[in-house]
Parts: sequence; structure tokens; C-alpha cells
Amino acid sequence: RLEQAHSAGAHMLFLPEYACAQWLNFAPQHLPGSEEIPWLASLAEQALPVLKSLAQAHDIALFAGTLPSVSAEHAPPLLNRAHLLLPDGRHIKQDKLCLTPDEKEADGWNLSPGHTLNLFEWQGWRVAIVICLDIELPALATRLAEYQPDLILVPSMTSRGGYWRVNSCAKARSVELFSSICVVGCYGQPRAGHWPYRGGASVYIPCEQALGLTGVYAELPPSDSDESDGQALLVRELPLSTVHELRGGGSVEVWPGAWRADHVHIEVVS
Repeated sequence: RLEQAHSAGAHMLFLPEYACAQWLNFAPQHLPGSEEIPWLASLAEQALPVLKSLAQAHDIALFAGTLPSVSAEHAPPLLNRAHLLLPDGRHIKQDKLCLTPDEKEADGWNLSPGHTLNLFEWQGWRVAIVICLDIELPALATRLAEYQPDLILVPSMTSRGGYWRVNSCAKARSVELFSSICVVGCYGQPRAGHWPYRGGASVYIPCEQALGLTGVYAELPPSDSDESDGQALLVRELPLSTVHELRGGGSVEVWPGAWRADHVHIEVVS
């Protein structure tokens, strides 16, 4: 896949949240749900050095989805952590900040949330990784707005309803932050007993005349399953320069900038 993406002109191969969930297909037969995340984390430690070398060998960035990671600083000591492996050897990490009930369940995956949102430079652009449910939180977007990210990467793993929540909110964040947002989700059923996941791939941009009005730059429709080796959305060029120029003082319709509501009083009236 890395070779195909590089040959097609892509600069990054972007995998979804819990892309490693497919490993559960060859998990021990009676592995309890509470042991799935520690088991996946042990495999992730073995996989990451190999994935790093592949990104460098193929000269393309690899967003390896999210992988469970052990952290002695947290209790419970496990995190849902995204990994972006760059061909220059950099390893960018981002922990999920707001967990779903299933991720927090003590008898289930029993994860801890992260506490920091990292911003980094990639090919001259300011980038953030916002994982699944985190993109649904306007409070986080308000904090992020002052840093003016050019690109936000949103890996997700969610159900049918969750697909629409994540993607609808990602599109709204694109308008609010005046940023390009890439969303990719996984689909299928990793193991008997798990609910089926729905996913697709989308690139959202601000709804402006210069950007085509609709706010959708590219899209792969959602799916619940696929008998092939997996679908992929190829986007050779993102309109990052145009979005950046518009945000920096170009001709936009109504965007007010990084607007806050701290000065607004809310009253309940009868």
C-alpha cells in the first residue's frame, strides 16, 4: 500500500483509528474483552519499528492509525495513541482526549484519556491530529482556533450513527477553524461479538466561493464491509495554500476569525 500510494503521487498513507483491530482476527480464541487492549498493545510495540522502517524505505509518511500504548504515567496504564511516522525519521504521537464509554469501561478496554493536543509542522503546514470523538467537541475546537492549524487529521472507528456524527462535526470544524480536515474510518467486524463498524474517507474544506462552495473536496462513501483488499481515497493535492491565503486576509464571506463567546452572557428568560 505504501508503494502504491507513493507511486500514485501521495505524500501520506492515512489509516483509521484502531487500524490494528483487524489483529483480533488471530487473537487467542478465548481472549476476554478486558485483555484485548493489552494484547494489541504488545503487538503494537513489535509493529512500530517495522512500520517506521517502511515509511523511510518508501519515502512516504505513514499515519499508522491508532494503536493501544502502555503508559506508566496513567491509571489505567493504557492509551489510545495515534502514530504518524515520517520518512525523515520523526515520530509524531497523539493520544485520544475524550474516550467513549466502551473505551473507559473497567471490564472492557479500560483506557485512560490523554491530556495534551500536539501541533507540529509537516511540509511547511501546521498540523493537528484529533481522534474520532475529539472532533465532536466544540470546546476543543475553540482552544485550537487560536493556533490556526492548516490541516487536521481525524482517524475514527465508529458505528453507523457515529460515522455521521464524526463526519458532520469534522465538516463543521472546517468552517469554524477555516482549515482542511481529512477523516478516515474503518469498517467491518474485527471479531465475533464486536459490533460492525462503518467508515469512509473525506476531505472537508471551508464553504467558500474560491473553494467550490460545498465544503467537500473529496469523498469515499461510507461502507460497512468490503470483499476487496480495502478501499482507498487518493487525493494528490489538497488546497492548503488557497485555504491558508483566504484565512490570512483573503476574500471570505462571513468568517469572523477565531471568535470566542467569553463576553456573551446567557440568560434564561420566561
